[in-house]
Amino acid sequence: MFGRSSKPIKVQVFGKTDLGKTRDHNEDCFLVADLTRGERSLPPTVREHEIGERGALLVVADGMGGAAAGELASQMATDTIFDQMEKMWGTEKELTPQRFAYRLKEAVEVANGQIHAHAKAHPEVRGMGTTTTAAGVLVDHVYITQVGDSRAYLIRNGVAVQLTKDQSLMQRLVEAGELTEEEAAHSERRNIILQALGPDPKVKVDLTHQEIRRGDVLVLCSDGLSGQVKKEEIAEVVSRASDLAQACDRLIALANERGGPDNITVIMARFDGDGLRPAEAREEVGHQIYPLIDTETSTEPVPVYKGSPPPVPAKQARWRLILAALLAVAIVAGVLYWMNRGQ
Repeated sequence: MFGRSSKPIKVQVFGKTDLGKTRDHNEDCFLVADLTRGERSLPPTVREHEIGERGALLVVADGMGGAAAGELASQMATDTIFDQMEKMWGTEKELTPQRFAYRLKEAVEVANGQIHAHAKAHPEVRGMGTTTTAAGVLVDHVYITQVGDSRAYLIRNGVAVQLTKDQSLMQRLVEAGELTEEEAAHSERRNIILQALGPDPKVKVDLTHQEIRRGDVLVLCSDGLSGQVKKEEIAEVVSRASDLAQACDRLIALANERGGPDNITVIMARFDGDGLRPAEAREEVGHQIYPLIDTETSTEPVPVYKGSPPPVPAKQARWRLILAALLAVAIVAGVLYWMNRGQ
C-alpha cells in the first residue's frame, strides 16, 4: 500500500448518543467501522484495533424533518456512506490517499442522492435532511467530509482545535466580520444551516485533511454537544477522563446539565502506536482543504453552493454608498456641462 508504515498504528474508539432533555425522539445517528475487516458498530474488535490497509470510518449525522423523517435521514446517511465505502473502496486496487479521499467524498454524495430520491418518492417525509461529518482514517492521516454544522475537533497536547467549518448562517456572519464567535454562539439564529444531505439533488461537500500524531484524540459531535459545551471544556474532559467511555458520558452529562435542548452525539478516537510520530510544536492543525486531482473528480460534478452572498460589513457598505453618490453627482455634472456647451 502507498505510504503505509510497517509499524502499527492503533486506535481506541467509543461513541454514544443521547436523547437530551427536551426532544421526544432521537434524530441523531453515528457509525464506527473498521473498513479493513468490514466491521461496524462497537464490538470489542472495533473499540480497539490496529488501523488496517483500508483504514477506519467515523460518521456523525444529525437528522431533521419532524416526525420520523430526521431519524430516517440520519440512518440512511450513515448506512449509505458505510455501504458505499465497502462497495467502492473495499474493492479498490489503488490504495492511495487520493483514492481514499475521493471514495469518501463520493460516498457522501451518493448518500445525498439516495436521501433526496427517497424523500421525493415519499411525500410524508419530503424535506427531510441530515448534517453529516464523516472522517476516514488512512495510515497517519484523517480525511473529513463536512455537510452542515456537526463538527470534528482534534485534541493535541490538551488543546482542542476545530477541524471543520460549520456550513451555517452564523459562520458566514463571523467570517464577514459582522459577529464575533461568542455572539454567534448565543444568537437565536445559530441553528440555521446553509445545506444538508437530502433537500437538494446536489451538495457541496467540504473535504479536508489532518496529519495524526501519537496521542491525538479525534472528536466528532452533533451540535447538541458543541452548542452547549465549549471546545476548551471538551479538551479538559478528555484529558482528565480515565478512558473514552467516561469522557463521552461526562460530555453528554454536561450538555444535559445546561438544558439538553437537542439530541447529543459524540464519537472519540485516540491514536497511538509506533507508526505515528510524536507531536511537535508549531505543526499546523485546523481546517485544511484536501485538493483532489482532476482525474478524481466525481462522475457527477457537485456545483459550488450558491446561497446568499456573505453580508457586507457596515463600514464597507457606507463607503460603497458614498462612492455611489459621488459617482452619481459626477455623471449629472457631466451631463449639464455638455448641455450648456451645446447651447
